[in-house]
Amino acid sequence: MSFESANDWEQARSLHHSRYDASSLRAREQTVSVCVPARECAATIGPIVAALVALREQGLVDQIVVIDGGSQDQTVRVARDRGATVFNESDLMPEHGPVLGKGDAMWRGLSVLEGELVCFLDGDLEQFSAHYAIGLLGPLIEFEQVEFVKGFYRRAFRVGEVTLADGGGRVNHLLARPALAIFYPRLVGVRQPLAGEIAARRTLLERLPFTTGYGIEIAMLLDVLEAVGLEGMAQVDLDVHHNRHQPLLALSAMAYEVLAVIATRLEREGRLVDLDPAPLSGPDGDFGSPPFERPPMLSVR
Repeated sequence: MSFESANDWEQARSLHHSRYDASSLRAREQTVSVCVPARECAATIGPIVAALVALREQGLVDQIVVIDGGSQDQTVRVARDRGATVFNESDLMPEHGPVLGKGDAMWRGLSVLEGELVCFLDGDLEQFSAHYAIGLLGPLIEFEQVEFVKGFYRRAFRVGEVTLADGGGRVNHLLARPALAIFYPRLVGVRQPLAGEIAARRTLLERLPFTTGYGIEIAMLLDVLEAVGLEGMAQVDLDVHHNRHQPLLALSAMAYEVLAVIATRLEREGRLVDLDPAPLSGPDGDFGSPPFERPPMLSVR
């Protein structure tokens, strides 16, 4: 199937997680790995791993891996006690030097994932349910052409004891979606380009470079579009997303990395010239840095 417009793709490939259930995963012919990058997630990692272990016990998931980013809390102990295999990110592929943020942890994690289908989930998800994994994996099983699935949701925003139904995902709404609409209009239908919840065929992930840091989600989205086009992509509505919110200064660094990824891609394509970014300055010095890419895993192996 090919799509004449972004709207056609959005209508056809925006699916709800309720379309899929345990029987969907039982129908699979491929092995499944679920990977959870985590740092200081002791309060949330337990329920996430427990829900995934229940899927494993039903024969629906084959491997559950937590990639820990040097947590000083009880993240590692809780994840292991609940049944996950835990790796410290710095112990994976150490010949490539220090770990440079989330995207680098995901790239290194890919080296120990065995499944033909791979699902990445964030480790700070609150009120987690197995429908995250089932919903994301569903389109890969239903549609032979689909190679990459992105989650989307309503992002709740908590202020003290008050939780607002919407209002979260500030970098997504204020930067990522407007930038894609202007520079990559084929992706205008992607509701949550910065969502960390994805599923993909391993053969695709191994062909992609992995941008380090917070730029990983937007970079992966752009690289997947180039590799497989809209025809190879889908997105799944996961309902409501609850997680901890970052302070404004941290969001500035995140926005910097997202914008830097887009600018770098535009320069490669010849649509932006003489790109020479400066670090973003804050009260404690420079923060935010231009993107750095790890090579496709296939080339490393």
